[in-house]
Amino acid sequence: MAIQVLANLLIGLLWVFFQDDWSVLTFFSGYLFGLLVIFILRRFLPTKFYLFNLHAMIKLLFLFIVEIVVSSFVVIGIIIRPKMNIKPGIFSMETTLKGDIEVTLLALLITLTPGSVVVEISQDNKIFYIHTMDIPDLSNSVLQSKDRFENAIKKVTR
Repeated sequence: MAIQVLANLLIGLLWVFFQDDWSVLTFFSGYLFGLLVIFILRRFLPTKFYLFNLHAMIKLLFLFIVEIVVSSFVVIGIIIRPKMNIKPGIFSMETTLKGDIEVTLLALLITLTPGSVVVEISQDNKIFYIHTMDIPDLSNSVLQSKDRFENAIKKVTR
């Protein structure tokens, strides 16, 4: 994917040089022409067309933003109760992701959502140990968001 992005940027820069017009609009038109060239030549490339991955990355970003907002409201609801009745603890969660990049990305996404922190990952990268500030409420939401994150990560990386 990185080679396709660099090739597209190179085609855009070459377009600017050939047009002899140093403007953003000229570069953008060259970039669009580069997209067309790479899309036509995509069957000769070892990876799939990078805009498909870019679309999946944007969907993962929006999913992450939604999860942050939802879990923030859950945490705020727990905090502003008159009597804080929480049960913090650590639970284990299995994952179906393979590879260091996928596992690390899932761990970071879970850690960045409020109310949960990945404490440790097993040696075989299959089990996460997660600390939540309220086991009954937040562990269920972490498990639900894990399923959504895993599907989105698989679309980005595979």
